[in-house]
Amino acid sequence: MEHHRANGDVAVRVSSAGSDGIRSLPGSDDDASERGGRAMRSFSQAYKTRHRTPQMFTAWQTVVLAFQSLGIVYGDLGTSPLYVFPSIVLPAPGGPDETDLLSILSLILWTLTLMSLVKYVLVVLRADDHGEGGTFALYSLLRQHICFKGARITRLPSDVDLSFHSKIGKKKGSSWVHAFLERSGTAQSCITYTVLLSTCMVMGDGALTPAISVLSAVQGIQSRSPKIEQKHVVMMTVVILLLLFLFQQLGTSRVSFSFSPIMVAWFASLSMIGIYNIATHYPPVLKAVSPHYIYYYFAKNGFVGWEQLGAVILCITGAEAMFADLGHFNKSSIQLAFSVLVYPSLILGYSGQTAYLIKNPGHMSTAFYSSIPEPLFWPMFVVATLAAIVASQSLISASFSIIRQSIALGCFPRATVRHTSDRYEGQVYCPEINYLLMALCVLITVGFQGGPQIGQAFGVAVIWVMLITTALMTVVMVVIWEVRAVWAAAFFLVYLAIEGMYMSSLMTKLGQGGWVPFAISAFFLAITLSWTYGRKKKSEYEAKHMVGIEELSAMVVKNRASRVPGVCVFFTDLVNGVPPIVRHYAEHTGCLRELLVFVTVRTLPVRSVLPEERFLVELLPSAGVYRSVVQYGYMDKQEVELVGGEFLDSVFAALKAVAGDEDEARMMELARKSGVSIVVGRTILAAGTGQGWFKRFVLDNFYRFLQKNFRSALDIDHANTLQVGIRYNIE
Repeated sequence: MEHHRANGDVAVRVSSAGSDGIRSLPGSDDDASERGGRAMRSFSQAYKTRHRTPQMFTAWQTVVLAFQSLGIVYGDLGTSPLYVFPSIVLPAPGGPDETDLLSILSLILWTLTLMSLVKYVLVVLRADDHGEGGTFALYSLLRQHICFKGARITRLPSDVDLSFHSKIGKKKGSSWVHAFLERSGTAQSCITYTVLLSTCMVMGDGALTPAISVLSAVQGIQSRSPKIEQKHVVMMTVVILLLLFLFQQLGTSRVSFSFSPIMVAWFASLSMIGIYNIATHYPPVLKAVSPHYIYYYFAKNGFVGWEQLGAVILCITGAEAMFADLGHFNKSSIQLAFSVLVYPSLILGYSGQTAYLIKNPGHMSTAFYSSIPEPLFWPMFVVATLAAIVASQSLISASFSIIRQSIALGCFPRATVRHTSDRYEGQVYCPEINYLLMALCVLITVGFQGGPQIGQAFGVAVIWVMLITTALMTVVMVVIWEVRAVWAAAFFLVYLAIEGMYMSSLMTKLGQGGWVPFAISAFFLAITLSWTYGRKKKSEYEAKHMVGIEELSAMVVKNRASRVPGVCVFFTDLVNGVPPIVRHYAEHTGCLRELLVFVTVRTLPVRSVLPEERFLVELLPSAGVYRSVVQYGYMDKQEVELVGGEFLDSVFAALKAVAGDEDEARMMELARKSGVSIVVGRTILAAGTGQGWFKRFVLDNFYRFLQKNFRSALDIDHANTLQVGIRYNIE
């Protein structure tokens, strides 16, 4: 299989029936193979392949990217000093004493170091998928190395030749873990469902981050006047949140130029105020770096101290963004920004608050604003509010990206995805998701009235995402990196112990707000699992009832006398074989067009597919019958726009590139001039009596509802489109 470039714009891979690019139907005749072979030989002599080399960054470019990452990656993590200490409640007489506060600071310092610096900056950032990060990147890596079972997840031999398909871990012998995952459908399902749970938890973050960040920033105004009550703070927060969500449709690029300067001002102010408080109130505060204070904390406070771990974990909210937003920058820039500015600023900020509280233990609930020198209050109030908006924007944008990736991988019904920037591919806007998150965010803010329940709910979402990342990273270490089992086990056990301790504390808060992220996740999981299950059953049915090569040839011969001029394009999800909708169409129309083209738009578990790898073309062993597989990565912008015909122009350019001779190419051109009709199947799934009541409910009601109320996978020119309805009885 070779790469080729054709017609200036369209690049294809050519496959005859019987080559390895697209697995051909059984019974391919020699004539079809010979026609495909001639096309491949003549085409490969005329054009060459374009290859993309990994982009290299100079030291200055890395510094610039590090500056830009401050406004996208570190908004949530950077604003955590607003609400960590106010969320901690130690019911000691007279408030926490000096050693209590040093113990809490020690917990914060070691949590920041072990979770953010060691886990994410030094380990997790290495598990990128050709520059892309996040849960989907880990899932993509595993999909590239493990052949997942199931009819919906199809692979072709040519997949491993893609430029962005990982080649690591191929030389050594496979581990027993790899062999187990290859043969265990249950284990593969567990990985898939775990990834879906993680993405749904991040959606919960998208609703909780704006609520807690903006609310914590605005609450500082209460210290200026006793007339300002909590209900006024909540009202102000709701107004800011509504404006924030309503401005999403303008796109991040319109305001992103100011994000990084705001965060630089925030981190600089945090550091300077921290240094001032340390020098003024308690200079030896950094002795809290000694871990013996953690032992003292638990020895003194016992169960009460363990309960407050759910508040301490808030110091690393947003750490996951370092990995999730990796695709917008590079590893070096994110590591540089965190190590040089973010990490030291957070250490100084928390240490300064601790030093102030040692002298003023009664100000625990207003630690951030109370520790600000009086002349700097209003400037810091403005900077804190702006930084909270930046933090909110980051999680909202991340939610849009997650929905986009979920749609691309077939895990979520198609919602509206608008690209808001021609320069940055990752900047998208989903109106349905935006308004849903807005409603959830306002309900959370008003419902909890700014109480500690929001922090507890936020902590639950954060720790579950981190636990899932730990589990997936361990599998990546063993299966892909082929790390020795003892080191992988050490990584897993250490972080399972740390995160498990925090998680166990948060689970006691389920009735006090901790249920919120689970409720949000359950809502999105119900959609994703129902959609995934319905798509799986549909694919299994089509694979079982697809039209075989002999039946297709007989169908073409039977309708040869009634072949009419023109082109008929069938869109199908099947990568191998001809869908049963063709049989249904031929039976009810009694004729076929002289040129039949089966087009499959396919999203692969790789970050991107280069233009020269976009099209696979196959000559089926029947007169005038072709197949084209159009491939995209999960981060590619899918241009399946049929109204203007540009997508079909690319498909036909690929077909003409493999024409056996000039007569065949002329026939294609004449057929297209005679008219193009597009056939799209309208499939209705009906659960059979063999399915249980729950599966019948999912297929007959929930999945059918999602089909009717979400967008079509294609932007169709309805004037030239025929929708053919067919019922699949799922037994």
